Amino acid sequence: MMKEAKEEESTLSVHGHGVKVTEVLKDGDGLTFLIVSQKLSGTGEYHVDRTYEDFEWLQQQLFTQEDVPGIQGVIFPPLPAKAQVNASAKAVKQLGFLALEELQPYCAALETFIHQPPGRQRARKNIFNRLSQAVEEMRKESHKDVDDFFQSQRDMNIALTGSTKNAVEKFLDVVLSEQKIAVACGHFAASLHLCVESGDDPDKAAFSKICVKLSDIFESMKKNMTNVAKNDVSTLGLGLDLESRYQEAEKEMLFRRTCKLVELETARKNAEKAKPVKKAALEEVKKAAETEFDHICEVAKQEIEHFQGERVQMLQQALVSWCEKQLLTARETAEQYNQHLQAFREM
Repeated sequence: MMKEAKEEESTLSVHGHGVKVTEVLKDGDGLTFLIVSQKLSGTGEYHVDRTYEDFEWLQQQLFTQEDVPGIQGVIFPPLPAKAQVNASAKAVKQLGFLALEELQPYCAALETFIHQPPGRQRARKNIFNRLSQAVEEMRKESHKDVDDFFQSQRDMNIALTGSTKNAVEKFLDVVLSEQKIAVACGHFAASLHLCVESGDDPDKAAFSKICVKLSDIFESMKKNMTNVAKNDVSTLGLGLDLESRYQEAEKEMLFRRTCKLVELETARKNAEKAKPVKKAALEEVKKAAETEFDHICEVAKQEIEHFQGERVQMLQQALVSWCEKQLLTARETAEQYNQHLQAFREM
């Protein structure tokens, strides 16, 4: 009974999709995220505070699953780049949509990361490792594949990675322009109040009344453009950002498989050139490499098929949500403009 009780206590008491990143708090130069998770049984909740380093620790714990067969063929959920308080222009450019609107989109990205299956990557320790790995990556990335399916996937991934990044950058430019227009409308609305004059002159009173009404209209324009920009970020913006990061994740998986391909080809060459004394041992190494590579390829094909289906559904959901929110905003704005028009007619 005691053993059963311990086993029951050690089981997970929350479900991944019941976890929400509800708020982000600035703590000096760092950020703290409030995470709320629903209990599997009952109606209670867990409330915990976590930093970005905690998310990194979680990811690294998942990455250490070296003994899982075929793990190199898995497309792992990407963790967003670290957000910063008072981030530099370079950091904002790196984060893109995740750096806008008081980091609420960033909370949504972290929440999406929690909801995805676990992943694995290799940590890069220092500059010398990064430099040597960069040279090695350049050599292996251009290595011709023995499987036409994977070669076509690698070629398509390179094209899609570049196109998706470009789409994210262009759409981000649109959002930033919308935000600038909203600010400009607000400034102009405030400036119109400077034209308001007091006194008994009927012409000045009429002009002041028009200025006040125009100020209200430009305030409505500011509100509308602000809502449009928020809709862009929370729907299609986050969808494109996630798509871009997942394309990079697929690229990493394909590269890991290519590295294993190079290792297999090396093992085969070594077995062919081996002297009789080492022949048996190197043949075993070759067979082990072939078995591992075949398993990785099998997992990778399943992952790619699943990823492509999920990617289409994910973008479709982002587009539908974007259209629905923008349509709702447009209707609300049209009603406001109609009220302003009626007020002008009455004047």
